[in-house]
Amino acid sequence: MPRLSEAIAALDALWPPGSAEAWDAVGTVCGDPDQEVSRVLFAVDPVQEIVDEAVKLGADLLVTHHPLYLRGTTTVAASTVKGRVVHTLIKNDIALHVAHTNADRADPGVSDALASALDLRVVRPLVPDPADPGGRRGLGRVCELDHPLTVREFAARAAERLPATAQGIRVAGDPEALVRTVAVSGGSGDSLFDDVRAAGVDAFLTADLRHHPASEFVADRARSPLALLDAAHWATEWPWCELAAAQLDEISDRHGWGLRVHVSKTVTDPWNSHSPSPGAPN
Repeated sequence: MPRLSEAIAALDALWPPGSAEAWDAVGTVCGDPDQEVSRVLFAVDPVQEIVDEAVKLGADLLVTHHPLYLRGTTTVAASTVKGRVVHTLIKNDIALHVAHTNADRADPGVSDALASALDLRVVRPLVPDPADPGGRRGLGRVCELDHPLTVREFAARAAERLPATAQGIRVAGDPEALVRTVAVSGGSGDSLFDDVRAAGVDAFLTADLRHHPASEFVADRARSPLALLDAAHWATEWPWCELAAAQLDEISDRHGWGLRVHVSKTVTDPWNSHSPSPGAPN
């Protein structure tokens, strides 16, 4: 079995911490570098429900996409929500490691996993990483469909292929317009609208689209006649957990580590129910 430091070195090779955004908080949150690792759990969110799952599973290492502490804190008291997470992890000898925007930029990364879940062929990054001479790393992905679909049909595919959430898929645009090319970005994506326009795609699938940016984007039909598809944040990033687990499995096999790698299927999207407005468009 590898030590935690060896497992973390392998993860950092997949998702170099230096490629994360300056504001991000990635890397190892807690854990003894010398402890042995035999079982690993991947999840999107480092919330108590996931930590309890890691305890029940007997995991030694929890790898999440979202940071536990994105901003500084002055306490890890167990009386606080996040402090309780820290206490549970340490009491049960479970290390926590975070790969966030460094996993977004990676090749393959979060948006590659999202594209794969939707059966899209990746053409290039939406926002290429200037530090990558090969032009494969960066934020988001520009993709092609294997055959054209209407916006309505593509939205139905997304609703079917992505993990089920209360939100489902919200759509802005002509439901009967044809989609041949798509930009995708796991997680919050309305900061990428200018890049999406420049990509010349027919649709953009992402999450957390805010009212004003989306309204202005849709209103500018002369520049942006494309459709917007807004999925739940958690649902757009969960496919990365399966990709990341497969990558660690391959590393484990290559080194003879014998790791048992798991992906949490617990839905940690904060919205848990949906009541459609009577007479609302379907």
